[in-house]
Amino acid sequence: MRLLIIGGTAFVGRHLAEQALARDHAVTLFNRGRTNPGILPQAEHLTGDRNGDLAALRGRSWDAVVDTCGYHPRDVRHMAAALDGAVGHYTFVSTLSVYPDDAPAGVTEASPVAELAGDPEATEVSGESYGPLKVLCERALLDRWSGAALVVRPGLIVGPYDRSDRFTYWPVRIARGGEVLAPGDHDAPVQFVHAGDLAAFMLDLAEQG
Repeated sequence: MRLLIIGGTAFVGRHLAEQALARDHAVTLFNRGRTNPGILPQAEHLTGDRNGDLAALRGRSWDAVVDTCGYHPRDVRHMAAALDGAVGHYTFVSTLSVYPDDAPAGVTEASPVAELAGDPEATEVSGESYGPLKVLCERALLDRWSGAALVVRPGLIVGPYDRSDRFTYWPVRIARGGEVLAPGDHDAPVQFVHAGDLAAFMLDLAEQG
């Protein structure tokens, strides 16, 4: 399979690229070349900007694309327009944050999603706008993409290459022993997904088309 990854050198995208290469797929990474340049030499590297310079994508085709770094609807509109007709299957990494904070347990695809208050074009990504903007990213893809599309809504993603330290701090701290202060309600339900498992899931579905 010829696989295009938008991003591919940071966290989830890096797991995806490594697994795709291990499965002998032809992997192309498209990004700005700023994060971890020089890694994954087995992959083809294309430099550009999803909101500007897309020249490196012109005249090319792939079997599937996985978009790991779309945070604003314009990000997705530009990429979908550039790749429509050149790629068979589009996977977009969204988030569980598309659901409101007070959503009950057991949400499904049919559950209500968060709505953005205000003009999306004038809205910057923040803790409050992240989920609603991802909703608009999903809609931008499904409105513009003529081929097969998959939207994935993971929860808290953890694992190697995570630069947030939101998970890795805890096993390291607990391993040191002694009393550990932990924030929040210990009964609060929290669901994690390992970045490697998420990457394998998306790769499996991309292979199926």
